[in-house]
Formats: sequence, structure tokens, C-alpha cells
Amino acid sequence: MDIRLYTPQSIHEMGKRQNQEDSLFPAIGSATSSDRVFVLCDGMGGYERGEVASQTVCASISGYMKNHWPKNGVVDDQLVRSAVNAAYHDLDGKGVEGENMGTTLTLLVFHAGGCTAAHIGDSRIYHFRPSERRMLYRSRDHSLVFDLYMAGEISYSEMKTSPKKNIITKAMQPGEDNRYSPDIVHIGDVRPGDYFYLCSDGMLERMEDDQILQILCENRNDVEKCRRLVAETEGNSDNRSAHLIHVQNVSRQEGELIPDDEATSRYNVLNSHPKTVDAIEIAQEEVTQESAAAPVKSPQPFLMGKRWLWLAVAVLVLVVILALLL
Repeated sequence: MDIRLYTPQSIHEMGKRQNQEDSLFPAIGSATSSDRVFVLCDGMGGYERGEVASQTVCASISGYMKNHWPKNGVVDDQLVRSAVNAAYHDLDGKGVEGENMGTTLTLLVFHAGGCTAAHIGDSRIYHFRPSERRMLYRSRDHSLVFDLYMAGEISYSEMKTSPKKNIITKAMQPGEDNRYSPDIVHIGDVRPGDYFYLCSDGMLERMEDDQILQILCENRNDVEKCRRLVAETEGNSDNRSAHLIHVQNVSRQEGELIPDDEATSRYNVLNSHPKTVDAIEIAQEEVTQESAAAPVKSPQPFLMGKRWLWLAVAVLVLVVILALLL
């Protein structure tokens, strides 16, 4: 399988932060149509520590993939995990005792076996198909608010405003005994015109998935679309970073088998079926509406329902009186 790309576009904005904790590979402005590895990391841990973590992981994984690119051109899960393990090792060497540093990871690789997406944390990977005006894949956030949403404890809208929205449940950190493995998805259904979008959560403060899709469906070139994404997120407070990758052409050999679990993977948020507050509220509203529309029966006095009994008693009394008179 041969996937050809247009020149990828990137975003790397400070937002209202005083330091830049996001890291990209290829670096902003340096990506070419021949690049096959794209990495985005969002660091955490305070001034000069978050950027150390994100830069270390970004450089380590991209370097490992370059130095260990398979001869057959097919990137398998083991290579991805080995690259992540190498990044953990390099991150261990940068850790400082008492400092809580770490980073998210998004990795997208185009290769002869299709496309492989891997992530840890709440930075996202998207796959859009503007020709059909739909989203095919979005990575699941490793965050506390997403877990609460899936459990039905908060609604979708509350995820945006929750005071816990910045708490992530998985990250790459140095010195950890239990290291998180990446969620890996294989994408074989790649078509000309498709877009892949990697972004840090700073791009998503006030932007929904359908807004991103709308911009990608516009009749503009990729540079202009990237500018639109920047403009729409200009007021966001966090660092804002993204890769926008546009597929130009795809060719396959006859009989070629390409692994593809994108449509069925549990790591695809489109396959999530949360017990959401939204669903509960809708169900309750429907019940209330049905109750309001249903006819209300007037309560019938108890004695009114027993008129036959009173008639029988009256007849019996009359019979007794007649018997006594006779």
C-alpha cells in the first residue's frame, strides 16, 4: 500500500501560557510530503519541566522510528511499543526527584501496511473524510472527565466546564513502575482526500468535532484551513498545537491484505456507548412528556362504584319489611 501526502501543515501556538509545553515532530514548518512519522506531545509538570518531557518523548520516538524502519516497510505493533519503551527510558534520564513531570503522546505512522495510530493521554488523533462529510476515527481521551462521562456521572456538556477537566488518567512519566502502553489502532481504509488531525487539548477548549470537520470540508487549500483552525482557537488559554495531514493518493496491490480495525476498535470513541447523563435526562423527559399527554382519569368515589350493592341491600330490606307485615 502506498499512501501519498500533500505537504502537511502544523500549528504551534503559545496561547495565554508563558511557556510552550507542546512539542511536534516534524517541527513546525519543516514537514514534507515524504514524511511518514508524525508525533505530538503535550507536556505537564510546570515551567521548564513539561517541555522537557514532551521534547524528550517527541525526539526519542521519532528518532527510534527512523533508525529502526523495517526493510519491508510495514510498521507493526511491536515496533511502536519498542519506540515508546525507548522514549520511557530516555524520559527516566531526564526525571528529577520530587518533580511531577510527564507528557501525553500521539503518534501517527504511514507505512506499507496502511496507517497506525497510537496515543497515551488526552491529546487526540482524528480521521476525517470530507468527501462523505464524516469522522471515521477519534482517539478516546485518557482523562477523568471522559471516564465520568462514560460512567454516566456527568453529561457531555459538563465535560467542558468540570473543574476536573485537566486531570488525565494516563501519561508518560519518568520513574514509574507501571508504565502505560499506548492504545494502537490500524487504519487500512485510507482514501484520497482524507485528513488526519493530531492536536493537543488546547485546540479543543472551544471547538467541537463537527466544527473541525466543517473547516476541513470548506473549499480552501490546506494552508488556509490551518489558518482557520488557528483563528477559531485564538482566545484559548492553553498551548495549541496540531498536525494537519492531507492524503493525496492511495494505491494498493491486487490481493493485498491491509489490517484495519478502525471501525471496530474499542479505542475509537465512535464505538463508545456511555451510560450518559444525557441519555438519562432524555429518557426522563420523554416519560414526563408521555405522562403529561396521557388522559388523567377522575377518581371515582368508592360508593359510586358500588351502586349495585346498595340496590341489593334496599331490595333485601324491603323483603324483610313485607315479611313482617304479613
